[in-house]
Amino acid sequence: MSRERLLFVTGRLAEPSLRDVLRPLAERVGFDYEIAVLGISVAALMHVDWLRRKLVVPPEMTRVILPGWCLGDLDALSAPFGVPCVRGPKDLFDLPEFFGKQGRATPTLDEYGIEILAEINHAPRLSEDELLRQANSYRESGADLIDLGCIPGEPWATIGPAVKRLRDDGFRISVDSFAQEEVEEAVAAGAELVLSCNQSNVAWASKLPVEFVVIPDDVRDLDSWDTTCQRLGEAGRPYRLDPVLEPIGFGFAASLERYFETRRRHPDASMMMGTGNLTELTEVDSAGISFLLAAICEELTIHSILTTEVINWSRTAVREFDLARRLVRHSLKNRVLPKHLGGQLVLLRDPKLREIGDEGLRLMAGRLTDPNFRVFAERGEIHVMNRDGYWHGADPYEVFDRMHADVGSLTAEHSFYLGMELCKARTALTLGKRYLQDEALRWGFLSVDEISAVARRKHRKDAANTDSNP
Repeated sequence: MSRERLLFVTGRLAEPSLRDVLRPLAERVGFDYEIAVLGISVAALMHVDWLRRKLVVPPEMTRVILPGWCLGDLDALSAPFGVPCVRGPKDLFDLPEFFGKQGRATPTLDEYGIEILAEINHAPRLSEDELLRQANSYRESGADLIDLGCIPGEPWATIGPAVKRLRDDGFRISVDSFAQEEVEEAVAAGAELVLSCNQSNVAWASKLPVEFVVIPDDVRDLDSWDTTCQRLGEAGRPYRLDPVLEPIGFGFAASLERYFETRRRHPDASMMMGTGNLTELTEVDSAGISFLLAAICEELTIHSILTTEVINWSRTAVREFDLARRLVRHSLKNRVLPKHLGGQLVLLRDPKLREIGDEGLRLMAGRLTDPNFRVFAERGEIHVMNRDGYWHGADPYEVFDRMHADVGSLTAEHSFYLGMELCKARTALTLGKRYLQDEALRWGFLSVDEISAVARRKHRKDAANTDSNP
């Protein structure tokens, strides 16, 4: 089979780095290549309309790889050149991944084995519309059941209609209450699971056609739930065991041991874990906690968890656990480490960093011939450069002041733009994140894409042309 011959398109500034990347990559992947260096400093400024006039594609090429920042409809290039034109990565150092030669392909992570119950706290105090809003939010985040958290001592007279309303909207419902009347009305309206059951309520609970979560009468004694389990079993009622996870400082390690012991004693029993005692009561970001608990549940075949999103640091706990349960299922099923799986739970830092290095930055600064600012963040410093100079340092205010003294006055648009980019660069340095000019910082599944300044200017220009040519 003949080797593919690729044409890589770039600008003057990126040419040396592109050649360094392609030289070993072409041998690893097995393609021949040429590089088209066009008369533009920054590849991010390329547009399909401009390329159609400037680019020459040799006839033997089988594909054209354009910078990932290139704007416009690529079909407008592929058709006249008679060869497929595709966007490569926005960062040329990501070309190995683009050709599948670094790391593993990101799996789909479609499978999971843990059911998520998401609790709506103080449900009796909420209107049906608010219950529906929270339930929809939980479902969008990955919840399988909506748990209605009742309030001891505050009877919920309208629990039946509330459960029916949610059931009519397609929600599976569990109810968290020891009050007989509340539970009976909820079950009659369609609730399928009740939290919880022990010897204090098993007499009437065993008569209801519903599944229960069984907890010990004394968490220090796993034998204390034997009578409860026996009565539910004799009545033909399904149940799942929850040894109760305790907060850190209040018996956490011992409670974790209870889950292992429960699985040892009851190898085939259904089990549940309430994770909120850790995510809600531990003053740390909850994603890592959710992942570790998901791993424990997956290894112990605990097939359901109960969580909630009350305190701010765990405001996305449901979504975090949804991602975590998929990661751990993939890891255990395929016997691979939970790495290189998309980085959706890497929120503060980034999976990898790229650096141009001192020599590369100096070389780039010496080749600039236009007034456009380039911003980089690496090795603890912000780097700003254009044809008028190269400024760098750890403090964005000082960098901006020195740059402003050399360049002179800036327009409001340029000042605002640089302020935004320097802020992102400082944040990236502080947290150990990867900074790319004109691109949003990545925050795992919390990332919010932003339109680059180049794209915004292009959009305004196109809109102005449309308005002037009705």
